Amino acid sequence: MEKNKLDVVLGLQWGDEGKGKVVDVLTPSYKVVARFQGGPNAGHSLVFDGDSFVLHTVPSGIFREGTVNVIGNGVVIDPVILLDEISQIEARGVDVSKKLLISKRAHLIMPTHRALDAASESAMGKSKIGSTLKGIGPAYADKTGRNGLRVGDLLQDNFSDLYEARKQRHQQLLQQYPPFELPFSFEEYEKQWFQAVEALKRFPFIDSEVYMNQILDAGTPILAEGAQGSLLDIDFGTYPYVTSSNTLSAGVCTGLGIAPSRVGKVYGIFKAYCTRVGSGPFPTELFDEDGEKLRAIGHEYGATTGRPRRTGWLDMVALKYTVMMNGVTDLIMMKSDVLDGFDTIKVAVAYKEGDRVMESFPYDGGKNVTPVYKEFPGWKTPLSGLRRYEDFPEAFKKYIAYIEAETGVRIKIVSVGPDREATVVR
Repeated sequence: MEKNKLDVVLGLQWGDEGKGKVVDVLTPSYKVVARFQGGPNAGHSLVFDGDSFVLHTVPSGIFREGTVNVIGNGVVIDPVILLDEISQIEARGVDVSKKLLISKRAHLIMPTHRALDAASESAMGKSKIGSTLKGIGPAYADKTGRNGLRVGDLLQDNFSDLYEARKQRHQQLLQQYPPFELPFSFEEYEKQWFQAVEALKRFPFIDSEVYMNQILDAGTPILAEGAQGSLLDIDFGTYPYVTSSNTLSAGVCTGLGIAPSRVGKVYGIFKAYCTRVGSGPFPTELFDEDGEKLRAIGHEYGATTGRPRRTGWLDMVALKYTVMMNGVTDLIMMKSDVLDGFDTIKVAVAYKEGDRVMESFPYDGGKNVTPVYKEFPGWKTPLSGLRRYEDFPEAFKKYIAYIEAETGVRIKIVSVGPDREATVVR
């Protein structure tokens, strides 16, 4: 950690890498934790003191004493979901009002955004993206189309007029779609939305870009928390099967209002294998017994949606790509213990498409490729009780050493279980 620098935690795969746990583990070294992009489709899971929590919008430092948590301008907020999340946190004895700041420049997800999301996904039929139907894509579309509604607008006397103008525009758009079934009661949700909007006004709405730079100037350590994963980046992910924001480290600058020169360490998180939720290319996806075993042992079901995750072996082609794109300084490997029972562990080292062998990540995300695997012997030893690198089995140490050699980056932290204590820092 460097003074006057902001450190970043982000996922290097398709999301669900375990960012919530890592932020929770790292937070004692930081005074401020800030979310810089994404919406409530993110599900950051934390496990400690025998209990589990899933956060969707609130930064994962909220449970640590003495931290300030900032929802940055790059985030899109559904007031209903955020208020429900805050209520659940407060029920566990946390005074959120003293620990949470919200950027005035963050955009709001309206009830009509959710309707547009459902209409768009329904119209795509078999080509659907796999949206979580939270209204996130339409909210970001309005943001870039200069038609968004922002948190700061809640403080304006003409907020109702601003809302109605956008609602009418959305209703006109909805008439252009084929008939579809809305998965929620619009009238009821709109009523909840306005109630949530009023309730959120008890939290400080801030000029987050000014706040972030002032506390950096004061030498206050900040940890920026990403949502989703690098391979879901709107520009560099497996487009169009991506999220609607920049999930790479570069997104920190626009999502919080800080200069590139103020980014310090970049912690890149990856699972010891791969998972993906929703549609899109997944070169190492498994459809056999090994894939089912990974899903069962790893409890691979979406924290937000509950959907079964697609599972596969570690993809080194994709991992080296995201390490490069993010400028990763430290790697963090999650869910290593899930691989404990495998006799053989595979890693994709290249892709084949016909007679052509590719070692770099392709433009289409590897839609029609076959992975070329390198095999490693399994360690066949439970990792979950180990707390020192020196105690790891030799086969696991070799797996770690191989990943470090290929990426050129040291694995700083190894997670061997869901609890915050099941973490080995090297």
